[in-house]
Amino acid sequence: MIIAGVAIGVVIVVAVGLVVARRVDGDSTNFLVAGRSLLLPLSAAGLMGQAVDSNATLGNMDLSFSLGFWAGASLPLGLSLCLLITGLFFAARMNAMGLFTLPDFYRQIYGRGVEVTASVLMIASFCILLAGNLVAGGYLFERFLGTSYTGGVLIIVAVVLAYTITGGMFSDAWTALIQMVITVVGSVSLLVWTTVHFGLSAAPGTGPFDLEQLTTAAGGAPINWATLISLGIGDIVAIDFMQRIFSARSPRTARNACFTGAVLTAAVGVCYALVALAVGSVLGPEAETPILFTLLGQFAPAWLAILVLSAIVAASCSTANGVILGTASVAVRNIRGLRDPSIGTGPSRTDPLLRAVRATMLPVVAVSILFALQVPQTGILLTLAFDLLLACLLVPFVAGHWWPRRATRAAAVAAIVVGLVVRLTLFALTPTIFGADNTLLYVPNDLVGPGFDGYPTFLGFAASLLAFVVVALARPAREPAVLSRREDLVPAAT
Repeated sequence: MIIAGVAIGVVIVVAVGLVVARRVDGDSTNFLVAGRSLLLPLSAAGLMGQAVDSNATLGNMDLSFSLGFWAGASLPLGLSLCLLITGLFFAARMNAMGLFTLPDFYRQIYGRGVEVTASVLMIASFCILLAGNLVAGGYLFERFLGTSYTGGVLIIVAVVLAYTITGGMFSDAWTALIQMVITVVGSVSLLVWTTVHFGLSAAPGTGPFDLEQLTTAAGGAPINWATLISLGIGDIVAIDFMQRIFSARSPRTARNACFTGAVLTAAVGVCYALVALAVGSVLGPEAETPILFTLLGQFAPAWLAILVLSAIVAASCSTANGVILGTASVAVRNIRGLRDPSIGTGPSRTDPLLRAVRATMLPVVAVSILFALQVPQTGILLTLAFDLLLACLLVPFVAGHWWPRRATRAAAVAAIVVGLVVRLTLFALTPTIFGADNTLLYVPNDLVGPGFDGYPTFLGFAASLLAFVVVALARPAREPAVLSRREDLVPAAT
């Protein structure tokens, strides 16, 4: 019954995505940025759909259950903070530039070399992010359908590709609206049901007002702050967020969509974290993860299980289709260099850019599947993805907007190289990743122990910032004529 209910929801979402796909009409502008036509509800739903994923729900609950409120809630709260900052300082400006992908900005400000480098880093990070959402599908179908974990991952991939590869941003926006309604209703229903049956309580030291989680190393402060900063700041240079900002109808719409998405993301995330704390004494410390699946499978009524599991699938699909679309777009436009949309001459009227993006989605998904099978974690993969962007790309992005006289190619290269080297070196030396064992790239050593976990996030960003400032100040400032042309590329907010 539970799987049948979830399946009906999935079929409805896929059907809507396929129907809306007709609006693409063979035009890559429609496919990539929905013809720059999305109104506030669709824009806000798209941004929230990218923020509220399996990492901010399943990962949030697992971390809150085992380590405390701030260990889990830092995931959705960090993403909410990112949308707030983006809305305040960047969304309107980026929408007004008329870009297709985020690396387009790096090309216009810093040149082709920085564009390609930024694109490679973004693709790597977002393949990791996509993997985190495939993990959720793998666990869900393994637990409730009886498939293998690998089979579950492949099912969620097939569902997402069914409408993403046909409808692009139009399908993404309309399905996200449906998915986010399901997610909000499911999250609130879960919290209300939990409160009625178990009450809202937390073990000593684990609640939202137990601030030692943010102030002491023993309470996990370094890792919790690293999560907040990595997502709250590093996620500003997120290709999926920016592609939805580019798709908004106007700069004002883009800005307000960020604010709306920030509020809803925080609300949904807090619901899941509070539920995890409340059921701690019921499930016990040895409960099988994901905690949410254990709770729904053993205690919840069928109607609630259907609603919440549909919300998890919806959240995973919404994020996954945005990541697949954004990553494939970057690979084609910014690495391959196929940029100019043009209507094709064949019977399908499909332009070359559109055909190439659709074809590139398949290898993007293949790489993400490998990550999902290698590291079957949810919240960890989300933070790891944006740690890399924080360490390499954030400083050149902010400087391109707010320090244009010193935003030179040499400074950007220095920030990227130094940030990458420092972050990867510390990653390889640290035995844990945000509390989980480092099974990706650990070099056994006696220099760094688990207590260092969390600090590499700050050190990588600090190294990037220092490198940019030193090189920017050491080289001549931009000439007024050059600066004038560059300022035209980054218009003031409207």
